[in-house]
Amino acid sequence: MYLIKKKSVLHQSIFLMDVVAPRVAKYCQPGQFVIIRTDELGERIPLTVCDYDRDAGTVTIVVQIVGASTEKLSKMQEGDYIHDFVGPLGCPSELVTDDLEEVAKKKILFVAGGLGTAPVYPQVKWLHEHGIEADVIVGAKNKDLIILEDEMRKVAGNLYITTDDGSYVRKGLVTEVISDLVEKEGKKYDLCVSIGPMIMMKFCVMTTKKYDIPTIVSMNPIMVDGTGMCGACRLTVGDEVKFACIDGPEFDGFKVDFNEAMERMKLYKTEEGRRLLELREGDTHHGGCGNCGGDN
Repeated sequence: MYLIKKKSVLHQSIFLMDVVAPRVAKYCQPGQFVIIRTDELGERIPLTVCDYDRDAGTVTIVVQIVGASTEKLSKMQEGDYIHDFVGPLGCPSELVTDDLEEVAKKKILFVAGGLGTAPVYPQVKWLHEHGIEADVIVGAKNKDLIILEDEMRKVAGNLYITTDDGSYVRKGLVTEVISDLVEKEGKKYDLCVSIGPMIMMKFCVMTTKKYDIPTIVSMNPIMVDGTGMCGACRLTVGDEVKFACIDGPEFDGFKVDFNEAMERMKLYKTEEGRRLLELREGDTHHGGCGNCGGDN
């Protein structure tokens, strides 16, 4: 059982929790995720790590209500206990694992869309703590959906905020901000990290390609089981089949087949769609993860 030490409501449908999970807090890194269950019969929910405090033994998660399980989690309060809190899972960000001196030489741009701000924050914070400043673009549909602004301002080199409806700072999409930074302000970037809704990451990659900026994307939006066994987060990266939960969640955005991933995500939501995918994908439908035995 894992104690909810702190709970904050960021929006009527978005909330933050600090959960006491010492072993997870000890080993987790930016880019990784956890799986939680509210009770012993609860659905498995994969959630990216937003922050962690190794001394306090806490891990911070940010959750948006999208279904029954997250609705149930939203009703839990400080002092309540989550039944399962498993992690860290997935691969850490390459910025954390690569040679620090080489990372420090790069001009890095982060692009966060909506709830994607949560997994972007620990990466920017980690860089800041190691003396590396990065520019950050945060976009959302409106002002109310901008989250972690104060926290991000403390660690970002420059923070650029944009809203679809123009209700806060500026009106426009994150892709427009990228173009303005490159074309109007003469900014040059060696790497972009984009995390947010699938459609946002797709168009972000289309934009950064024009400027020859290598781009990393996080495919956490398509994860379900979180262990590679359900096959839901299967995607094509270059000419290889990958699974977001065990091979990622971060991948080379230039190689990700976004159209396939988004179409597959829609189909996987229905029983009929899952059967169609099984027919189309044949022997590779549930294999390649190396864990479930489906590739044997």
